[in-house]
Amino acid sequence: MPHSDTSRELTVRGLVLGALITVVFTASNTYLGLKIGLTFASSIPAAVISMAVLRLLGGGSILENNMVQSQASAAGTISTVFAVFPALILIGHWNHFPFLETAGLTAVGGMAGVLFTIPLRRALVNDSPLPYPEGVAAAEILRAGHESASGETSHRGLTALISGAAVSGAVSFASGGLRLLADSATTTFALGSGVFRLSTGFSLALLGAGYLVGAAGGLAMLFGYVLSWIVAVPWLTSITPNTDHLDAASFATSVWVHKVRFIGAGAIATASLWTLGELALPVFRGITGALGNAAISEDGGKDLSPRTIMVTGTLLSVALFLLLSLFLYPFTSHFVVPALFGTAFLGVFGFLTAATCGYMAGLVGSSSSPISGIVLLATVLVCSLLMLMEHLALLPSVFAADNHHLAIAFAMVILSAIVAAASISNDNLQDLKTGQLVGASPWRQEGVLLLGCAVGALVVPPVLNLLYQAYGFTGAMPRAEMDPTHVLAAPQPAIVTMIASGIFRQNLDWSMLSIGAAIGMALVALDRILRFRRLALPPLAVGIGIYLPPSVSTTLAVGACLGWVVKKAASRRTEQSDEGTMIASGLIVGESLTGVALAAVSGLSGNDGVLAIGGGLSAPWNGIAGLLVFSVVCLWFARRILKSATL
Repeated sequence: MPHSDTSRELTVRGLVLGALITVVFTASNTYLGLKIGLTFASSIPAAVISMAVLRLLGGGSILENNMVQSQASAAGTISTVFAVFPALILIGHWNHFPFLETAGLTAVGGMAGVLFTIPLRRALVNDSPLPYPEGVAAAEILRAGHESASGETSHRGLTALISGAAVSGAVSFASGGLRLLADSATTTFALGSGVFRLSTGFSLALLGAGYLVGAAGGLAMLFGYVLSWIVAVPWLTSITPNTDHLDAASFATSVWVHKVRFIGAGAIATASLWTLGELALPVFRGITGALGNAAISEDGGKDLSPRTIMVTGTLLSVALFLLLSLFLYPFTSHFVVPALFGTAFLGVFGFLTAATCGYMAGLVGSSSSPISGIVLLATVLVCSLLMLMEHLALLPSVFAADNHHLAIAFAMVILSAIVAAASISNDNLQDLKTGQLVGASPWRQEGVLLLGCAVGALVVPPVLNLLYQAYGFTGAMPRAEMDPTHVLAAPQPAIVTMIASGIFRQNLDWSMLSIGAAIGMALVALDRILRFRRLALPPLAVGIGIYLPPSVSTTLAVGACLGWVVKKAASRRTEQSDEGTMIASGLIVGESLTGVALAAVSGLSGNDGVLAIGGGLSAPWNGIAGLLVFSVVCLWFARRILKSATL
C-alpha cells in the first residue's frame, strides 16, 4: 500500500548521499568481481545507510530513502562491466583502461538498460507474480525504518554493517598489507598418476558472499570444486603427458587452466541456454504484454514519457556509435559500418538480454541471476555474427582474415555495453518493485537510476586501473616483480578471452567444451529431479564452481553452510532478523575497500609489499594464523546473528 508521506522524494541531499554511497559500492563490487567473479546486491545496505544518515541530517521520508538506495544500487550494479573490460588487457589490446572509452561504454550500456526495462514495468513488476526477493526485502527495511520512531531498525542495521566492515577491513589489512595472515591454504598431492588439490580460503568477503548466496548455491559451487579438483584434474593429469616436466602442483594448475576450465565453460553455457529456454515464453509474453499497454499502470504511476525515452535513446545511440568509431579509428578508416552494426546489435540483442536478465532477477534475485552465463553466450553470438558478416563481405577491410585481434577486441567492446545493460536491468526492476511497494513515483525513480549509471560509470575506470596496477590479473601482470599470490583471478574476463579468441582463431578445445556441455545437461536433469523433493542443485552455480579457483568455491561453501546453520538456529528463537545480511554485506565492503586502499598505497609506492612487517610471516605460520583468525570471525558472526535473534 503506498505511503502517504510524499513531501520529500527527490532531494539534493539525497542525490549527493546516493552519489557518495555509489563510490563505495562500485569500488567494492569491482574488487570482489575481479577477485572471485561474483558481486553482492547493494540495495539493502544502501537502504540502511540512507535511513541512518538522513535521520542524522534531520528527517527523511521513506520515498527519499528509496531514491537514495535506487541511485546507489544502480551504480553498485553497473560495476559488472568488470566481466569484460579486463579481457582487453588479457589479449594485449589495452595496457590500461582509458577513461573515455571505459566510462562512456559503461554509462551508455547502463542507461540503455534502464530504458529497456521501462516498457516492461507493468508486465514484469506491477502485474506479475514474480517474487523480486531483494526488491521486497529493501521495501520491508524502508518501511520498518520509517515506522520506527526511534530509528532503532536503521541504527542496528548500520551498526551491523559497520561492525562487519571493520572486522573484515582489519583482517584484510593484516593479510594483504602487513602480510601476517595467509589468505588461503592449499595442499597438492598425487595418488598413483593422478594429482589432487585440497584448498580453502580465509577471505571474509567470500564468507559474506557465501552467506548471501545461500545453501543451495554454495553447496553447488562446492560440488563444482569436487568435479574439478577431485575428479577432472586427477583424471586428466593421469592421461596427459607432462612434457614440460613440471612439478605436481604446477602440472595440475596447467591442466586446470587449459582443460578443466573449458569444461566449466561448457557447463555454464549449457545451464544458461537451459535457463533462457525455460524463460523464453514467459519473457516473450511479458514483453508483448508490456508493449501493448500504455505507460500508465493500474496504480496510477507514470513512467518517463515516450518522448523522453525516445530522445534519451537517440542520444545514447549516437554516443555509442561515436565511442565504437573512436575505438576503431586508430586501426582502420572503415569504421562506419562496424560502428553501426555494434549500435544496432546493442539495440536488439541488448534489449532481449536485458528483458531476460530482468525476468530472472525477479524470479531468483539479482545476486542469483546468471549474467555471467549470458555474457558467455553473448560472446559466442557476437563473434559468430562478426565472422558471418566477414564471409558475406560486409566488413572485409576491417575484420580481414589476418586481423582477428581487432575483431576479438571489437566484440569485447560491444559486449561491455551489453553487460552493463543486462546488469542494470536486474537492478532496475528490483528497484521499481521496491518503489511500487512504498508508493514511489516511477518516473522519478527511473531518472535517478539513469543518474546512478552515469555517476557509477565515472568510478569504474580509475578503480580498474588502480586494481590492475596494484595486483594484476591472472595472465596479465603489469610488472614482472609483482607478487603472483595476490593476483586477481578475473575469471569472467579470462573465459571471455578464451571463447572469443578460440572462435575467431578456430582453436577452441571443443572436446573439453563438449564434456562440459554434457555435464551441464546432466546437472540440469539432476536439478529437476531434486526439485521434486524440494531440494536444488543450481547447474549454473556448479559450472561456476568448476571454473573458479578452488579456494574461492570452498570458502563460499563455508559461508553458505554457516548461514544455513545459523538461520535455522535463529528461526527457532524469534522472528527472523536481517542483521546477518548487513554483517555479511559489511564483510564484503570492508575487505573490498581495504583492497582498493592497499592498491592505492601500492600504486603510489611502486611496491606491493611496502607495509609488510619484517617481510611478513613465513609459511606455515601465516597459514595457521589465517585459519585461527578466520575461525574466530566465523564464531563471532554466528554469535552476533543468534544474539540479534533474541532481541
